[in-house]
Amino acid sequence: MMADPIQGFRFVVTLDKADAYLPAAQAARLPLVAPGEFREAKGLGAELEVMGYAEGGNNGFVHQLPVRHSWTRIVLQRGVVRDPVLWGWYQAGLTQSLGARRDGSILLLNPAGGKLMAWNFKGGIAAKWGGPELNAMENAIALESLEIAHHGLTHTNIGATIDVGAVVDTVVGIFR
Repeated sequence: MMADPIQGFRFVVTLDKADAYLPAAQAARLPLVAPGEFREAKGLGAELEVMGYAEGGNNGFVHQLPVRHSWTRIVLQRGVVRDPVLWGWYQAGLTQSLGARRDGSILLLNPAGGKLMAWNFKGGIAAKWGGPELNAMENAIALESLEIAHHGLTHTNIGATIDVGAVVDTVVGIFR
């Protein structure tokens, strides 16, 4: 029997992949310190470029040979807030691209707030920031978006735990 699909409406984004392993008590405090309240997170994907190679004398098929692997950009979207953390991260990448790289996680939560799955990205840099589209004729929330280019995704087994000590204090320190 097939299990029910997981609902994808509750998630948290952090900018330190160790957050996926936080003990429950620290994980409950995470939304207080990380700028992770987003309306939408997309781009958890990858693509393998393939090249067709027609072998002489073989008319039944064309060989499909792998060429290179690439990761799609993660796109985060949220309502504009007065906290300039994401804009600051983007600006840091303009002048100090190596120092502006961060690891991070997108944590999928169950309806009770428990962690179900996590996708960790490494070496992320804020590659594109988009400000709100303002229209005086609409009563809508002003949204900003951020695209993160990164060096790869891993899927985390949430059942595993590691000793991360005071990761919440570390996360706070990153944004000061």
